[in-house]
Amino acid sequence: MAATMKKGVAAEDVNVTFEDQQKINKFARNTNRMSELKDEIEAKKKSLQNLEDASDDLMMCEDDSMLIPYQIGDVFISHSQEETQEMLEAAKEALQEEIKALEGRVSSIQGVLGDLKVQLYAKFGNNINLEADES
Repeated sequence: MAATMKKGVAAEDVNVTFEDQQKINKFARNTNRMSELKDEIEAKKKSLQNLEDASDDLMMCEDDSMLIPYQIGDVFISHSQEETQEMLEAAKEALQEEIKALEGRVSSIQGVLGDLKVQLYAKFGNNINLEADES
């Protein structure tokens, strides 16, 4: 994913200044950070789905007097069905807020990457490849 210089027959000699190299490095760092954030978002979305599934299963429970084990850290604590449902809702809301914050960070990084692409392609043209590999 890092920026690479293409070698071709018609490639013109372009001097890479220190500032250009800094922009290329910044592009690579932001691309890697965005990839990490997207992975984190996917993990949180999976956790959110698990909480929603648990909440749905809990609603199907017919015995209201039964105590439901709820994991807090490494410990399971038994609560009533209503308390457990409230805890699940609070956990879902917290995860949704975290996902929203991460998506905001991704969009700001995408803005920075867009600006860097414009600057680098303006100077290097077809001599640089800033597109993500699809392999």
